[in-house]
Amino acid sequence: MQEKLAGVNSIMEALNGRRKIHKIFVQEGRGGKRIEELLKLAEKRGVYWQYVDRQRLDQMYTQANHQGIIAQVDSYTYASVEEILENAALSGQEPFVLILDGIEDPQNLGSIIRTAECAGVHGIIVPRHHSSEITPAVVRSSAGAVEHILLAMETNLVNTIKSLKKRGFWIIAADMDGEQDYFCCQMPTPVALVVGGEGQGIRRLVKENCDLVLKIPMVGAIQSLNASVAAGLIIYEVLRQRYNQQ
Repeated sequence: MQEKLAGVNSIMEALNGRRKIHKIFVQEGRGGKRIEELLKLAEKRGVYWQYVDRQRLDQMYTQANHQGIIAQVDSYTYASVEEILENAALSGQEPFVLILDGIEDPQNLGSIIRTAECAGVHGIIVPRHHSSEITPAVVRSSAGAVEHILLAMETNLVNTIKSLKKRGFWIIAADMDGEQDYFCCQMPTPVALVVGGEGQGIRRLVKENCDLVLKIPMVGAIQSLNASVAAGLIIYEVLRQRYNQQ
């Protein structure tokens, strides 16, 4: 199946990523350095592009502002957990996996993917149900980072966690009812970090199968953080501790 991506960043990263791009449509009169770089890269990759009028682009893409450029691409292909673990092994680093339990908002999912890719997370695991899929909106909110990180979709997260434990992983949950503050914990390795969605958080059975449950301290009037912000804090704490151990 095919879908449409819009925006310079999303299409540029797709050109540098794994999935096939069939055609690019550029608004007549649309120029600038970034567009020129994108079209040169498209030619280098053997991707056909053409100029079209604004009205045609508006008809092709109605979800949001297309920024004068649209690409017709293959739908996102999910990886397997095994591929994520192979990716970690090939990196020569201690595996770092992110498990997202119930992130249903595309903006939040995209933001988390962007942070995870920037921090060197080796792969992301999401449940088949109660999770946003990788849609063009997610791609856009990730600034194209989704094209550079492996993401697996699993039917049963509890079974996935148990399988990771058998491989030596420590499973750490981020939850407001955590046992200790996240910056007071020595992060074990290899690690899989579990982050829940806003509202319900991590489901009970998933949380019960975690080795550690950490919290982010709240001292203000509002006692919760956006899921993408919470994920970012703990992802970078894991990265900070790894840097200090080098």
